[in-house]
Amino acid sequence: MEISVSLARKLEKVEPQLREVLFAILEEIEKQRKERVTKEEFKELRDIVKELAQAQKQTEQRVKELAQAQKETEKRMATLEKRMEELAQAQKRTEQRVEELAQAQKRTEERVEELAQAQKRTEEELHKLIQEHRKTREQVGGLSATVGYILEDRAIKALPKLLKEEFNLTIEGKLLRKLVQDRLGRTFEVNILGKAVKNGKKYVIIGEAKAQLSKNKVREFARKIKNLKDLFKEEPFPILITYMITETDVESLAKELGIKRIYYSFEF
Repeated sequence: MEISVSLARKLEKVEPQLREVLFAILEEIEKQRKERVTKEEFKELRDIVKELAQAQKQTEQRVKELAQAQKETEKRMATLEKRMEELAQAQKRTEQRVEELAQAQKRTEERVEELAQAQKRTEEELHKLIQEHRKTREQVGGLSATVGYILEDRAIKALPKLLKEEFNLTIEGKLLRKLVQDRLGRTFEVNILGKAVKNGKKYVIIGEAKAQLSKNKVREFARKIKNLKDLFKEEPFPILITYMITETDVESLAKELGIKRIYYSFEF
């Protein structure tokens, strides 16, 4: 135990026995002081340790929370990475699809161009075909006209005799091929036209030649006679000339419509 100089001088004046007692008292006081300080320090240390333990516990809890948060973050990151991979694959598929569509569009445009060229060639061929068909029709029409003219020419030569023998009609002048107009100004071609007389009564011979004679053509000829009869003072004497008829009952229809006779080419 440390003793100050002042205290030491005072103790030297005290009797030895008492001085020993005082020293003992001082030692006890020192001892108790040290023990008290040690206990307080221990308590303080214990409180510090407790606080540190609590702080450690809190730290561990925080670390645990951070670990859990890290785990969740890693989980979200894994999900995000997976989603990013899916998006990347989807993007790749989209790009592939766009490329496929672009190729399909290109093929479509090429096909459209091919079809346009084919259409153009078709139109050109059709135009040629129409021209050829027109020429063919003209040739057929010319041939038909030629056949009709031949039939008319034969009839014009043979009819005066046949009409005389069968109907006692005498042709006055000549039978002709002629164009006439009705009162409405419409022009009609009359294949065979001429005047005739029987027992003093005058007639106008109106004939038409058809290579093939059908019911419709008979009706057309009957309408023509109706349109022309007012142009002549004489009574119409309509006749038809043909190579052949194409339907049954043509002759019956002709008779019903007032046509006097159908002559066949073999009769000339």
